[in-house]
Formats: sequence, structure tokens, C-alpha cells
Amino acid sequence: MHSHVPNAGENGLPNQLPQIDSHIRVVTPENIAFEYRVASPFERAVAYLIDMFIMVLLVLAVGFLAFLVFGFLGLEEVGLGMAAIIQFTVAWFYGGVFETFWSGQTPGKRSMGLRVVRVDGSPINAGQAVLRNFLRLVDGLPALTLAVFPVSSYLVGLLTTSMNRRYQRLGDLACGTMVIAEDRSRATKFNEITDVMLGPVEDLLPPGALPSRTLAKAISQYVERRRYFGPERRAEIAGHVGELFAEQHNLPEGIDYDILLCVLYRRAFLSANQEDDIVLEPLLPEGQVGTNPVLAPAQPREFEPPR
Repeated sequence: MHSHVPNAGENGLPNQLPQIDSHIRVVTPENIAFEYRVASPFERAVAYLIDMFIMVLLVLAVGFLAFLVFGFLGLEEVGLGMAAIIQFTVAWFYGGVFETFWSGQTPGKRSMGLRVVRVDGSPINAGQAVLRNFLRLVDGLPALTLAVFPVSSYLVGLLTTSMNRRYQRLGDLACGTMVIAEDRSRATKFNEITDVMLGPVEDLLPPGALPSRTLAKAISQYVERRRYFGPERRAEIAGHVGELFAEQHNLPEGIDYDILLCVLYRRAFLSANQEDDIVLEPLLPEGQVGTNPVLAPAQPREFEPPR
């Protein structure tokens, strides 16, 4: 067996250097694998600078308003105290609150197309969101003095991210989280699917065609994550489950499996007359490794039809 050696250039160096692979594969307990692209330290740094800019504006605006109000009342010291409390609250809870209620995103991360998820690909919870942001203080060490202001160097965070494939800082390692980059060029959100798109597929389904609890759970997890994938990936992923359902209900060939799963999601979680005795077996062939994002349990969300 001969190993391939890149052609050397004039300086004796390879013409092409191997690229750093920022994609990681997550394998579920069901032996189903799929990939995420991990956000680079540069992307995360830009997102953090955007968040820092927003935090500074927020502290200045609200703090100045509080100082004016209490100063008008002759309570300047109270105003200064309120400004300090506002600064503390924003600095420590800005990231945690946004990542909790924005599904792992802050304004900076959203503008860069980044999202915090668990290492198994499932959404983070409030505890993870808050703790990973609290531990940012450790990642920011050692502190440097710029003029008279202390500034975090983030050398600890940079060193930590360079030592693992997921680019996790200490806060991520402690919480079991990672930051991924979403495919903004192709991926579309679930609420961009319209009733006009769902209607033709729904008309093909028999009135009583509803997924079982097991299948409904898998569908809810697919819908939860479908915005991360482009059209081709959706077709491949949805096909694993949609093809089984289509065969059992004699649906026509060529049906859009992605739309089919969205229709089944709406029926399963919005139908007032869901039948629990419908059983669809098997969900997936045993041992199949594909790109079906069936991960940790995800709670069904309110259906938002495509816009």
C-alpha cells in the first residue's frame, strides 16, 4: 500500500495543505449519524464583539436614564447605585437570558448564523445557558490593563478551544455544549412553509392517517431541527421516515417527504382527535447510519405554517 504525498512546490512545501475539518459527526443511541459544522473561533469572536457593542449601548442608555430620573428627584447616589446594578445585570445575564429564550442564540450569534446546542445536537436548557456565560469570566483570563480599564485577553479560552475538535471553551466543556454554524445560504425555517404547500399533500392522506407516539416523537425532533438543513439534506433525512409512512398508506410516488412530515407533525400535535392505537413499525432499519436527526427528546412546539 502506497501513501499519497502531495506534490512539492518550488520551496519544497506541498502545493496544497490539508484543510482543517470543522465538521463533526454526532451518532445517536439509535446508531444514526449526522453532521454539524462547528463555529470557528473567529466567527464566535465577531459575534461576541457584536454582543459587547449591544451591551455597552444598553448599559449606557438605561444607566443614563436611571441617573437622570433619580437625579431629578435629588437622589443622585441612588441613581449611581441603580446604574451599577444595571451594569452588573447586563454583564452577567445578557448571554444567559438570550440563549435561553432565543434557543441558543444572542443577537450577535444570530447575526452571524451561530447557535449553542448540546454536544448531542439537542437544544440547551436555561441552566446550561446561564452557567456557560458565567464561566466566560474564567475563559477571559488573564485580564490586561488598557489605559485604566481592565480588558479580558481570552487567552484561556483560545487555548482551550484550540485543544478540542468542537472548539469548546471551558464554559462549553463544563456544560456539555458547543457552538454550531447554521447553513444560512440554503436552510429555511419551518414557518416559511405555507398552508398552500401543505394542502396538496394533506389532501392525499386518509382522514385517520396519524403517526404513532414513537413516530410522532421522531417527527417532532425532525421538525425541531429541519431549519439547519438545506433542501437536499431535508429530502434525504425526511425520506428515512416518510418513505415508510408513504408505503403503508399507499401514497403516490414522488411525494415531498419533507412536506409530508410537516403535515404529520401538524396532525399529530394539533389534532383534537388523535388516535393513540395506530402503530407504525419499524421506525428505521436497525443499524442504519444516515442523516436522520433523531436525537434527545424535544418538546413539540406550536405549529407555525410556512410563510
